[in-house]
Amino acid sequence: MTYAIYHIPGVKIGVTNNIKSRVEEQQGYSEGEYEILEMSDDIDYISKRELYLQERHGYRVDRQLYKDIFNNNFIELNNMNINVTEMTSTFPCPVNKLKGQLMDNIGMKWETDAGSVMITEQSIKWIMNNVKSSQYTSDRCYVYNKAFARWFDNNNPFEQACNTQCDDCGDDLFNCIRNWANERGLYDKGDPKTQYIKLMEETGEIGRAILKNDTEQIIDGIGDAVVVLTNLAELCGVPIEDCIQEAYNVISKRTGKMVNGTFVKDN
Repeated sequence: MTYAIYHIPGVKIGVTNNIKSRVEEQQGYSEGEYEILEMSDDIDYISKRELYLQERHGYRVDRQLYKDIFNNNFIELNNMNINVTEMTSTFPCPVNKLKGQLMDNIGMKWETDAGSVMITEQSIKWIMNNVKSSQYTSDRCYVYNKAFARWFDNNNPFEQACNTQCDDCGDDLFNCIRNWANERGLYDKGDPKTQYIKLMEETGEIGRAILKNDTEQIIDGIGDAVVVLTNLAELCGVPIEDCIQEAYNVISKRTGKMVNGTFVKDN
């Protein structure tokens, strides 16, 4: 197989084994708008040469060698049949089924014009917060490649989420949430009013999930709501643990009975 290093002046340097498909059909460039810099049958050589030429010409240097992305594309992309174009990565399922598909494909990588991306526990959260339904069919959804690749550049996609008890820091989940929010400047620049609006959005998501009997989305929505409540409490200067304790002190003394699925307290 022959690999070509192509150059789109002012845009990028990349590698492909099919110029017409990759550069013309997927990226929309015509002959004369790009040039072939080198060709080789040696994927090891061409992979290292690509990074060298990217750096030499002042372009963004890929995080992975082409040979690693190439091999991964042909082995793992078939799991989900992601359609990668110049602007977007489209997933072959509706939004409400996407998270499960992504969880089944953790470790999967693919190349976009903006850089290589990968499915990790952390990147799944970004995808689910930014995915959009296709305007042509509800059976597909997509993310914008540039935004996804930028998130990879600015975050640690392999950062592990906290467990119920964080073994490394000794903190519980509420402290993990506060540490996460503080590191991102939420308490310095955040506003209780915007967090309240966010809370309303999350409860709306929970309601929709309940109507659909979607357990996965119910869990996701309740978890997100707890995170927002934790940050809202902190922005108001009251730890969420104090709020929960105060509420429990009150309800623990209540008596009443269930009426039509609702607990009604005694007068």
